[in-house]
Amino acid sequence: MRTAVFSTKRYDREFLTAANRGAHDLHFLEARLDATTAVLAAGFDAVCAFVNDTLDAAVLAQLAGGGVRVIALRCAGFNNVDLAAAQQHGLAVVRVPAYSPYAVAEHTVGLILALNRNLHRAYNRVREGNFSLDGLLGFDLHGRTAGVIGTGKIGALVAKLLHGFGCEVLAMDPFQNPDCAVFAQYVPRDELLARADIVSLHCPLTPENTHLIDERALSLMKDGVMLINTSRGALIDTLAVIAALKSGKLGYLGLDVYEEEGDIFFEDLSSQIIRDDVFTRLLTFPNVLITGHQAFFTRNALEMIAATTMANLAEFEATGGCANRLGAVAKRN
Repeated sequence: MRTAVFSTKRYDREFLTAANRGAHDLHFLEARLDATTAVLAAGFDAVCAFVNDTLDAAVLAQLAGGGVRVIALRCAGFNNVDLAAAQQHGLAVVRVPAYSPYAVAEHTVGLILALNRNLHRAYNRVREGNFSLDGLLGFDLHGRTAGVIGTGKIGALVAKLLHGFGCEVLAMDPFQNPDCAVFAQYVPRDELLARADIVSLHCPLTPENTHLIDERALSLMKDGVMLINTSRGALIDTLAVIAALKSGKLGYLGLDVYEEEGDIFFEDLSSQIIRDDVFTRLLTFPNVLITGHQAFFTRNALEMIAATTMANLAEFEATGGCANRLGAVAKRN
């Protein structure tokens, strides 16, 4: 199957090629998929896309018109795909519903530890010969209350890890996970926000929870609370968070995602001016730690993503392009 792989980095080529084993004709493109680059997929059977590729109605119409029959997402989230438009054009949509929840969960705890103990600041100080401890004071995680919003595979693992540190763990999810209930107490969202010293987000992005953490939610939280987001950037109202940082309401912020990350993350912009004033404002706070959507980035996860993506294409081909059945995958998981 001829497949156009968009948003390709060196590691994508390495892991997808290894998992493919010559089964499909993969064409790697560095360009992000959007309305201006969709023409590059003309004549291909499949498109392989990533989290910041645009798959709205206009792009999907171009892809279908060019002969594409299946969209293979090499990620779990599908908020960037217009599923109704995909169905209208007879396009199957498949994804990687689970790769390595350990990768994201462990990165989440890494952000918590780094922020709490000021590891990022201490690293820079020591390299400059400054061994002063002033301003690096942290707190024991043991005995603190952590709130986990979204308790799928990743959220449940975060709850387990924080429980292992001796935290009291609160959880919130419309669908309670029995694996998480072993380590956490399910409570209403407002109670979680009011009681937690650390709030960690592990939700898919839906219209209902866009800006889940807004001015109201922040007002319910303790003064000096730590907020962590390794899920989707738009779960957080960034302007409201900046106001909470300036007032001191928010004591720590750890982000692996950002709601306008599409023009920033996964690229080397070190020799350019970042034009996003909101993002650059975040970078001015000493109690903010941002990583560039790397929580998933382990060898284990990349191997699983590549293997599942190739298996999805093989299944689509083996079933003769059964778009209706495979197209439902993104909706079910």
